[in-house]
Amino acid sequence: MNSRTLLADAARLLGDAGIESPRVDAELLLAHATGRTRAGLLTLDRVDDDAAGRFAALVGQRADRVPLQHLTGRAPFRYLELAVGPGVFVPRPETEQIVEWALTRLAGVPAPVVVDLGTGSGAIALSIAHEHPGARVIAVERDPDAIEWTRVNAAARAAAGDRPVEVLSGDMTDPRLLTDLDGRVDLVVSNPPYVPDGARLPREVADHDPPLALWGGPDGLDVVRGLLTTAARLLRPGGALGIEHADQQGTALPALVRAHGGWDDVADHPDLAGRPRFATAQRAGHHSAT
Repeated sequence: MNSRTLLADAARLLGDAGIESPRVDAELLLAHATGRTRAGLLTLDRVDDDAAGRFAALVGQRADRVPLQHLTGRAPFRYLELAVGPGVFVPRPETEQIVEWALTRLAGVPAPVVVDLGTGSGAIALSIAHEHPGARVIAVERDPDAIEWTRVNAAARAAAGDRPVEVLSGDMTDPRLLTDLDGRVDLVVSNPPYVPDGARLPREVADHDPPLALWGGPDGLDVVRGLLTTAARLLRPGGALGIEHADQQGTALPALVRAHGGWDDVADHPDLAGRPRFATAQRAGHHSAT
């Protein structure tokens, strides 16, 4: 079958289904079905019946709001490509900015200790380890399904030559978590569950992202309250904290950090679209993290 006709038909179907980027999704699915890169489609004229059948099935699933990354099994994040699928939160491009902030904080620290709480696919932890080779990074995840994806991605990055990330099964609000590192951590970062109970979500999220990665109580900040206590215990004086949040929490989360006490330089940061995206703070004390 002609590849251009297949793509045009698929893009039309996905557009009718309300997919935001129908042409891009169609191209990525055809590339996956034919074992090519997206750029490789430029030289693809004919698609054999087997590949066309695979493509049609994938397009049907995408039209039914199965996440694109679940269908291809891959999610790009900064300089990495991560394995994802059912049971793990799909990393979002906006989360890349908290990694950028973290790396800026760690610049000039030759061997920092970093803890990523609620790591999911490992996107934040593995990116920091990849881009700051001297860092010791510990990735914590409590969801037994999600942590299997963490381990797969951590093993792949170690095999590629990155310093191994330590993957730990645990709850970010547990007072017994990582007590051996109390007061010794340079940076704590987290993309925690922060969706307020009852919020309306796109079907890709509501039907496919794991509930443990989404829901954060009535105001979305229940898990963050426990996270703050853990971070305060782990961080050394001058150590840094970064927490991603929902765009409606740009005032509430920094206020929560300030009310917790023991934090300096509390600030909020927008994403590339200008929406409030993550809050940062420094543990009170005399030593600077940078």
